[in-house]
Amino acid sequence: MKIEEGFGPNGLGILSITDVPGFTTLRRNLLDLAPRLASLPEEVKKELEDPQSRYSFGWSHGKEQIESGKQDLLKGSFYANPLLDVPTTDAYLIERYPSYSRANIWPQAALPELEVAFKVLGKLIFDVGLMVIYHCDQYVSRAMKMQKDEGLKEVLLRSRCHKGRLLYYFPAHLSDHGKDGDSTSSWCGWHTDFASLTGLTCGMFKRDGVEVSFPDSAAGLYIRTRTGEIVKAIFGEDEIAYQIGETTEILSQGYLCATPHCVRAPKGKEASGVDRSTFALFMQPDWDEKLNFPEQVHIHKELIPAKGTLTFGEYSEMLLDKYYKKT
Repeated sequence: MKIEEGFGPNGLGILSITDVPGFTTLRRNLLDLAPRLASLPEEVKKELEDPQSRYSFGWSHGKEQIESGKQDLLKGSFYANPLLDVPTTDAYLIERYPSYSRANIWPQAALPELEVAFKVLGKLIFDVGLMVIYHCDQYVSRAMKMQKDEGLKEVLLRSRCHKGRLLYYFPAHLSDHGKDGDSTSSWCGWHTDFASLTGLTCGMFKRDGVEVSFPDSAAGLYIRTRTGEIVKAIFGEDEIAYQIGETTEILSQGYLCATPHCVRAPKGKEASGVDRSTFALFMQPDWDEKLNFPEQVHIHKELIPAKGTLTFGEYSEMLLDKYYKKT
């Protein structure tokens, strides 16, 4: 019932899990490191970049294009696979699927704590996410037949493509947003995740290195429903939120539904000088997992071939081409 309420055709595409042992401490440990990472010298951050992966490993800032095609300068990101440091040693796969198959890059000298904090939180969110996806399988199996190896949980268990993203939104200043100040998507543009399931932490806000309370009640994560209504999603620092991605919508033939979402920046005097840190884990299929698209598709129709089948690697590489300049 909860799966249908959160992830079904009439849901927001999101639900939250409470009372996860150890989560609160692990969240704080990692998010505390985001501003420290973002403030490392530029030459150090340059060494953490991986252009060949389309900046999908290591540090990324100002490389992504969102909404109108402009570069996203409001946030920096650090990407890594929290489960596998080296997903494959196959040279062909590394060249064919660089966004998933390349090795992690850790700031071992500049910020050695990051690797452990990132991996421990990522693994916890992954393990809880597997429990969530198990119940998704139970819900979907009522409506469609699935072979044992076709279950959403099995797909995620055999994948080498899971990706964590530590996000740091640079301090908001009164002059920062200008014309975008009233925009709902002023901190992160409207998009739909293409992963299977995204695990999210609540954001941590700081001013001059000191944690502060949420500076603007209107700021935060917004979701657009199937009927076009825009709803603010609220979850606390002790909760893990999970959002359904496009791939699960495809694999479940539309019984589980992904929803577009964005992040609105805080405004006003109280928000001036405030930064935001958060973490997302994208749980997604292996690059060679086949996606059989349903007849009715409302997301990225232009990418789907007549035969209606792509691998996850093919599908996601085409999507990344839309958000990043090819290098």
